Amino acid sequence: MANGPMVSTASPPHTATTGSLARRRRDASIRPSVRRPTFPLSQFSTTRHGHGFPASLSPRPHRGTDTAAGGARPWDGGDGGGEDRSAAVRAEESVSGGVDVDVWSDAVSSHAPDHLLVMVHGILGSTADWQYTANEFVKQLPDDVIVHCSEKNTSMLTLDGVDVMGERLANEVLDVISRRPELTKISFLAHSVGGLAARYAIAKLYRHPDSVSDGNTKGTICGLEAINFITVATPHLGSQGNKQVPLLFGSVAMEKVACRVVHWIFRRTGRHLFLTDDDEGQPPLLQRMVEDHDDLYFISALRAFKRRVVYANADCDHIVGWRTSSIRRNTELPELPVSSSEKYPHIVHEEFSEEIDDDKCQDCMTECDMDVLEEKMVTGLRRVPWEKVDVSFHSSMTSFAAHSIIQVKYAFMNEGADVIQHIIDHFQLC
Repeated sequence: MANGPMVSTASPPHTATTGSLARRRRDASIRPSVRRPTFPLSQFSTTRHGHGFPASLSPRPHRGTDTAAGGARPWDGGDGGGEDRSAAVRAEESVSGGVDVDVWSDAVSSHAPDHLLVMVHGILGSTADWQYTANEFVKQLPDDVIVHCSEKNTSMLTLDGVDVMGERLANEVLDVISRRPELTKISFLAHSVGGLAARYAIAKLYRHPDSVSDGNTKGTICGLEAINFITVATPHLGSQGNKQVPLLFGSVAMEKVACRVVHWIFRRTGRHLFLTDDDEGQPPLLQRMVEDHDDLYFISALRAFKRRVVYANADCDHIVGWRTSSIRRNTELPELPVSSSEKYPHIVHEEFSEEIDDDKCQDCMTECDMDVLEEKMVTGLRRVPWEKVDVSFHSSMTSFAAHSIIQVKYAFMNEGADVIQHIIDHFQLC
């Protein structure tokens, strides 16, 4: 599953790499469109750890033809050497909300990118959380992807519940697709609770295959071929249970208190995370999200993707525990070696988890009700294969903020840049 040395690999994932990324990378100046720049106009260092944070996001006009929505779009598809004076990363406010990030250039390419990458932020977040990653994606894969940073669930809206967030995200994605007829493929990259909202959204957007004769037996996501579904530090098994929230120190008493008061702080989303929701006598939402239902195809939608990947903090993440973010039982957590990779110093373990058939799933229940729920979720999600990437920031000066570092949420804490590079290097284009 890797370019470069691997540290500890159980079984190599069936991952198609992006090919020669070096040929695609370019030293493009980073500036948004003159029409509606939406990323924060803040100043970042351009030399911190050698990673290209934008030094200025002040708008500057392009010399090429400015196009209206739906019109022809110039693209730079050249790989020639020398200075590229016209290519630029463009961040444009979407009509449907959110931010579309792509490459604008004077040079004309034969086609616009046909692969939509939807980035979803976590609780109390915003589009700015994915700014660094969005810029890196379109700089390194300028002819291949267009990034849409979701903004329908910003800030306090993330407290309305995983299902409500998922509904909003699904509608937002439909709106984006309706405005871009050139799109043929779709991927998702989500952080924290955003990963749960993304799972709900794809269940709403899933379409059964029209026929097996067209070669697609897995279905699509709103008519597009589903390629990558990637989550970063997402609590797939919820937040209730031993050490699922490390901040509670594994204390049963503290976890019981948290279950009783979490809805005061995180409202309906908190109930979903701690599995205390009881909508009309139904099981907790996260438990329901590991089965297909009449109008929500949670597992079929996941199976439609060519890749499903979880990036998990193995330590130092005080918000989301290792088990819940890596979809493992406690007995399945691997021993972690020290990373020997120069390119990905914080990637400490990678493995491929095979799909487990229902008849092979073994009952590992205990007398604890929480273990029963956790086992149901693990077993349900293991009906599809997963690539699992374990990350450790234990040697970082800012390890206490691992939950944010892993996605390079803040420019002044960019130790997770190698994790983002790992995501890009292993991103499957088709």
